[in-house]
Amino acid sequence: MKILLLGFSKIKYMPYANFYLDNLNKTKHDIHLLYWNRDLKEEDTEQYQSYTLHEFKCYQEDEISKVSKIKNFWKYRAYALKIIKQQKFDFIIVLHSLPGVLIAKKLRKQYPGKYIFDYRDSTYEKFAPYKKIIANLVNYSYATFVSSDGFRKFLPQSEKIYTSHNILTDSLNHRKEKHQNGVVSDKIRIAFWGFIRHEALNQEIIKKIAKDKRFELHYYGREQTTALNLKKYTHEIGAENVFFHGEYKPKDRYDFVKNTDIIHNVYYDNNMMIAMGNKYYDGIIFYLPQICMNGSFMGESVEKNGIGWQVNPYDEDFTERLYVNYKSIQSDGFYNRCDKRLEEVLKEYRAGVAIVKEIRR
Repeated sequence: MKILLLGFSKIKYMPYANFYLDNLNKTKHDIHLLYWNRDLKEEDTEQYQSYTLHEFKCYQEDEISKVSKIKNFWKYRAYALKIIKQQKFDFIIVLHSLPGVLIAKKLRKQYPGKYIFDYRDSTYEKFAPYKKIIANLVNYSYATFVSSDGFRKFLPQSEKIYTSHNILTDSLNHRKEKHQNGVVSDKIRIAFWGFIRHEALNQEIIKKIAKDKRFELHYYGREQTTALNLKKYTHEIGAENVFFHGEYKPKDRYDFVKNTDIIHNVYYDNNMMIAMGNKYYDGIIFYLPQICMNGSFMGESVEKNGIGWQVNPYDEDFTERLYVNYKSIQSDGFYNRCDKRLEEVLKEYRAGVAIVKEIRR
């Protein structure tokens, strides 16, 4: 069976693709992966040599207006449709909402019941035509996965919708990195890893942390406009306890979690207020408490499960409350709560794995 995974960014920025790659039988299926090289820099694809790769090369900045992206989205659509026509796939796994919308007509007409729709972005849901296309993608799919249960409110009622989780399963082999090999510090080290955005919000966090020498703040991630502006701001205010470490590979997390005490998982936009980020799972896997935006789906989850705290960086007592909360952690109880939450997540993850393994002509 010939299967296409239709990605929408560079491979290293699609860790959720591993959920499918790890669970599709490579001996039974001819697996293809289409990805978008947006920065035109060479990517290490050595570990993907057992798959057929299709690289769409087109420079695209992330931090520009949505309207400015339309032209390149259309180029991507043309490339994807060309590959699908040439290769005559039996099954397609759509790894993001937008590529699904871009080729929705093809999926509905030629692949009804022969594609998985992985929904993970509600940015455009306020547009009625877009929302209608999304509903059709769900209804005609073999199965639809949502990366957050918060997204279900945008989708039609359907028994074919399942919850996926952005877990890198290799991380489970490194659960004790912090506990066994953690580097002791007299500072409480807060760390963010991932794509650095939300400039105003992070500027506020930097301003507060810079004034409180009990903390350090570390950013790990590629540095585009927002990160560069934040670095400049950090220099302007003389923040000696705020650090930027640049781009990293997923496996690098196993090193910097040893130097982390609290995960910065604070986002503030309409999509991220209901999304579930990768760092949520890193927290429960590596036994690290996390901070999330007050009122967000993740924030409510971390407080409900006792694995972190909801915060508002604009509150005057932001760092004081964070200090008190961190010092009040009872390690044994916290570890048990992380274990309990992880087992709940893995139960849903395994159910999703079963769906993927059942794919057949």
